[in-house]
Amino acid sequence: METKESLIQEERIIHALNGFLMLFVSTVVLIAGTALFIAGPVFYSMDRVSGGLCGVLVTLGIILFVVAIILYCGLKILNPNEALVFALFGKYYGTIKKSGYYWVNPFCSAINPTGNKAGFTVSSGGRTSVTPAAKKISLKTMTLDNAKQKVNDELGNPVEIGAIVIWKVVNPTQAVINVENYKNYLSIQCDAIIRNTARMYPYDTSEKGDEKSLRGSSQEIADIMQLELQEKVKDAGIQIIDVRITHLAYAPEIASAMLQRQQAAAIIDARQKIVEGAVGMVQMALDKLNENDIVELDEERKAAMVSNLLVVLCGNKDAQPIVNSGTIY
Repeated sequence: METKESLIQEERIIHALNGFLMLFVSTVVLIAGTALFIAGPVFYSMDRVSGGLCGVLVTLGIILFVVAIILYCGLKILNPNEALVFALFGKYYGTIKKSGYYWVNPFCSAINPTGNKAGFTVSSGGRTSVTPAAKKISLKTMTLDNAKQKVNDELGNPVEIGAIVIWKVVNPTQAVINVENYKNYLSIQCDAIIRNTARMYPYDTSEKGDEKSLRGSSQEIADIMQLELQEKVKDAGIQIIDVRITHLAYAPEIASAMLQRQQAAAIIDARQKIVEGAVGMVQMALDKLNENDIVELDEERKAAMVSNLLVVLCGNKDAQPIVNSGTIY
């Protein structure tokens, strides 16, 4: 059974030859082979060489022609932020990560499980062209948009959550050798991390407000997701740059009920502040009346005044005062 350490491949950088130099050499070999292939029959027809020597020249020309074609197969173009991982007869050969024009062993084959297989494409004009397999591995920073998914939070409430992951390949050797398809591997691990993390926290904070929640601590939870996801994809040669929660909401089946709950909590908080303010205003009114000796009220009249003021200050509708032109007693 393979251990975790045995999956990690040590990256070997290939010191490839200059592509332009090998292009010139391959062209010279091709011209030489073509010249020998033509010169043999021509000289034989002019009786300058024997039949045996003609056959040798033709054979040598064919060999040089085949060698030139093989040499041409070793030419590789690498753009910035791209890499090529090569295997030679089933074994890891090396990696090229620096952009440029190179020549490598023609018998090496570039490996990339995520690349499309070569196929035939028929254009509108009826011409058939061959689409080569995409063997280059991009080292650019990329974005994985994880579609919103339905999970249960810590309290069992169904919620919808979605996130984006900013990532890039830092070790192309591990990316193509340690996992079958590093893009699918990252997507699956991202789904699992989001689900497992969302189950550990409630959607909203409790009344005490002393715990993390998906809505109130989204950045902290995203950082936790980033650390866990990085640990999972480390063997795939992937670096997680950032994780951001892009969508967070209650599932449709409980959204209206949770909205009513939030509205009720908001109404209770508002009423509490209104009552606290009304009591303070009543206390201030009584103190001002006593301080300035405007009117002396017994306990019964104070209670009636407090009741009237609280009704006016805490009521939902504007009060309709009744003017009393007589005595208050």
